[in-house]
Amino acid sequence: MRYRTGWRVLMLVALLVACTGVSADDREAALERLKNGDVLLLRHALAPGFGDPEAFRLDDCSTQRNLSDEGRQQARAIGNWLKARGIDRAEVYSSQWCRCLETADLLGLGDVTHLPALNSFFQQREDRAPNLAALRRFLAAWEPLDMPLVLVTHQVTVTAITGIFPASGEGVVATLGVDGALRDFSRLRFD
Repeated sequence: MRYRTGWRVLMLVALLVACTGVSADDREAALERLKNGDVLLLRHALAPGFGDPEAFRLDDCSTQRNLSDEGRQQARAIGNWLKARGIDRAEVYSSQWCRCLETADLLGLGDVTHLPALNSFFQQREDRAPNLAALRRFLAAWEPLDMPLVLVTHQVTVTAITGIFPASGEGVVATLGVDGALRDFSRLRFD
């Protein structure tokens, strides 16, 4: 019973967050920040359900929770939204989960590189600290290019770094510090 109550509270928080609006001015400011070298942390597009089946494997998408048709449309729409606003190329890194890789690919912003530091730790809590440490090392070593950095990942990763609970297909723009820490978070919705 306690487990169900926890999930109900989590769902209520997610619903409230999903209904929280982002003003057009805030969205344009976040977009400008992204164009000028900030980082986009993007939660994968809509993949109904929670977690993954017990016997899931990273090398077999049929064992995982995957994007729905609506999620695929959402991922394409995010890419189109960015392209319409002048971001037609990006350095794209993704969690190794199929729903993240498919989201990253459907954005159509460039080649997608697997980055295990972006992997989910929703069901493997022991992976939280090592994943986040590896992500900080990656970001600390990052050499900015002339295009945005897009990191496609999971809600738990975005929330652990930013304190923001993003909806499916929602982004958070962040400024990258020289130490690999991210700061100055702005939500970015693509609708």
